[in-house]
Amino acid sequence: MNSTKPRHAPQSHFPVREGCLHIGGVSLPRLAQRVGATPFYAYDRALLTTRVKELRAALPADLRIHYSIKANPMPAVVQHMAGLVDGLDVASAGELRVALDTNMPAQCISFAGPGKTDAELSQAIAAGALVHLESARELESVNRIGQSLGLRPQVMLRINPDFELKSSGMKMGGGPKQFGVDAEQAPLLLRRIADYGLDWHGLHIFSGSQSLNASAIAEAQSRTFELALQLAPHARQAPRLLNIGGGFGIPYFAGETALDLQLVSENLARWLPRVHAELGSTALALELGRYLAGEAGIYVTRVIDRKVSRGQVFLIVDGGMHHHLAASGNLGQVIRKNYPVAVGNKMEEQAQECVSVVGPLCTPLDVLAERMELAVAEPGDLIVVFQSGAYGASASPAGFLSHPKALEVLV
Repeated sequence: MNSTKPRHAPQSHFPVREGCLHIGGVSLPRLAQRVGATPFYAYDRALLTTRVKELRAALPADLRIHYSIKANPMPAVVQHMAGLVDGLDVASAGELRVALDTNMPAQCISFAGPGKTDAELSQAIAAGALVHLESARELESVNRIGQSLGLRPQVMLRINPDFELKSSGMKMGGGPKQFGVDAEQAPLLLRRIADYGLDWHGLHIFSGSQSLNASAIAEAQSRTFELALQLAPHARQAPRLLNIGGGFGIPYFAGETALDLQLVSENLARWLPRVHAELGSTALALELGRYLAGEAGIYVTRVIDRKVSRGQVFLIVDGGMHHHLAASGNLGQVIRKNYPVAVGNKMEEQAQECVSVVGPLCTPLDVLAERMELAVAEPGDLIVVFQSGAYGASASPAGFLSHPKALEVLV
C-alpha cells in the first residue's frame, strides 16, 4: 500500500479478536449467523451509550442533548436513545409515532421540517408534541387546528438565519432556504403567535450539518446566540427553549479527522452566562443525529463472486447502493470517495490487494469501494462498511431493482 496516501480515521470503535470484528461483544461471523441473512446493518448499543456520555462530559452540564430521529429511525435504536437524551426530534408523522412509542414525554418531542400537512400537524398537536413552525401558512394551520381540537398547540419558531455553517456537508441556513422563516420575518410571526395565544416555547436556529471544523461550529453557534438575543425581545415572553441545531460531523473519508469538541465547549461556556443573563432560565438544546449514531453502526454484506476484468479485481457482494446509498457516493458526493471498508472476518490478514467492491444491481453506480486496498477476499467473506449508523437503510432506495431489503439489528 502506498503510505503517502491519506488514510481513513482509525476504526477503533469495534474490537478485533482472533481476526474478526466484534459488535456488541459478538464476533461478526456469529452475528451473521444470528441475523440469518446478509446484508444487514448492526448497531452497537454500548457505543451509542458511550457517545452520549462522552458528549455530556465534554460540554457544559446544563446543555440539553436531543436525538434527531431522521439519522436512524430504527425503533429499537430510538427506544435506546430515548433513555439517554433529553429530547427527540422528528421530521414526519411516521417518526412521530416511533417517538411516541418510547418513554420520552410528548412535550420533549419536537416536530420540524418544511411542508408539514394538516394531518401531520393534527397528529402532533393531539399528541402534545412541540411543533416547529416553518412558515406563515403553518402558523395559520396550527392555530386553526388547535381551535378545532380544543387544544392549545405547543410551538417553536424555526428561523432561517442569514448565515450558514461554514465547512459543513449540508447548508441548512443562510440565503434562500425551504427551512424555517427568514430571520427578518420572525418579529411579525412572533407577535402573531402571541396574538393567537399559542403556547410558545422558543426558537430553533439550525445553520448546517456534518462539519468537522470546530472553529466553524463555534462561529455559527456564536452567531446563533446573537440572533436569538436580537429576536427574543419581539416575543411577549422569554423563550423557554433555544434549540441551536447541531452540525457535529464524523469522519467518513481518507484524510478526515474526528471533531475536536474542546473549542466548541469553550465557546459555549463563554456564551451561556450572557444567554442566561438576558433570557433568564431559557434551556439550551443541541440537536444531533449523525454524531450520536453514525459511528456506532456498520453495514455487512457477503461476497458472492470474485472476478477479474482486464486486471482489476471485483468483489461482487449481495448488498449495495439500494441499501447504502451514501457509501455508494450517490447521496450528495460531488466526487465519489470511499467510506472506510474492511473484510470483517479477516481483519488481521497481512496479504492485501487493490479491489473494487460492487453490488448486484444492474447499474455502474452500484459501488461500495473503488480500487481500495483490502484483505484478499473470497466468496463467503463478509465486507463491512463502517460509519453506517446514520443515514443508511432509511436514506437508501430499498425498492430499486426489487432486491430484498437489508435487515437491521441492535446488539
